[in-house]
Amino acid sequence: MTMERTAVLLMAYGGPLSLDDVEPYLLDVRGGRPTPPELIEEVRERYALIGGQSPLLAWTQRQARALEGALRDAYPEMRVFVGMRHWHPYIREVVPEMVASGVEHLVAIPMAPHYSKMSVGAYRKALEEALAAYENPPRVSFVERWGTEPAFVETVAENVRRTLERFPAEVRPSVAVVFTAHSLPRRVVEMGDPYPIELEKSSALVAEAAGVKEWLFAYQSAGASSVPWLGPDVGEVVQELAEQGREHVLVVPIGFVCDHVEILYDIDIELKGIADRVGVHLERTPSLNDSPGLIRALKSLVERHLTTAEVQERDDVRA
Repeated sequence: MTMERTAVLLMAYGGPLSLDDVEPYLLDVRGGRPTPPELIEEVRERYALIGGQSPLLAWTQRQARALEGALRDAYPEMRVFVGMRHWHPYIREVVPEMVASGVEHLVAIPMAPHYSKMSVGAYRKALEEALAAYENPPRVSFVERWGTEPAFVETVAENVRRTLERFPAEVRPSVAVVFTAHSLPRRVVEMGDPYPIELEKSSALVAEAAGVKEWLFAYQSAGASSVPWLGPDVGEVVQELAEQGREHVLVVPIGFVCDHVEILYDIDIELKGIADRVGVHLERTPSLNDSPGLIRALKSLVERHLTTAEVQERDDVRA
């Protein structure tokens, strides 16, 4: 029996690699609809404040290299590829390289732990469209959700415990812990999307593992459009906590796995600015980035899908 040649594809949203990329990047995100000039300048300024580019690709590539290393002993020839939804290297640009390398089985992992048709579903669609060009494309094991993966939960929980230590010991029991994730248009939930339920479950597991008895959930980074988005907004939550006399807040951006504009600007600059104005001491947990805990979670996902594939192949041989 010859086992399939397997590879892994990590898929992330994508982001501009320079300030000149901002306008065409937004055009891609908006499906070809022109972006108002004032919005282009606003977004360009945000990227200028975090270093002039998105670090998302660099972090995803580092995650891929670390995962490759973690898999090397058991799977010395396995490669881990990186593809983006909205900027280079696009998923459609990476698929030909994978096919040319002889990949027969692909474990595809969106770097978004919680399922939504609008996010994870869009990664699946982009991959399926890229593979449709081939008569005999690789077989795909698509990871739809991993927000309850034990290594992910424990790593985020450990970050919560460590970050709480930044607050004076006497106030730690009263720190308001607020989990966050990227907001989505409210219509997706009205259509039965499980996104909020998955986020609540994931947050509850992390809180329990971290020993946090009371916590809140809020959304962040809503898009610039007139349609209603999921709430409450984390900025409004911080202001409400201040009005209630709460002076210490810990933000846990559980919906994100690495540093990028939604972390480095939306939380570290915009949200902290709100907190400063209302007299709140705000901290956030560090991003997972390429931490050992995140790599353990990804490795576990890959190995689980490889085991399933091997069992299936043995069953096919017996048949």
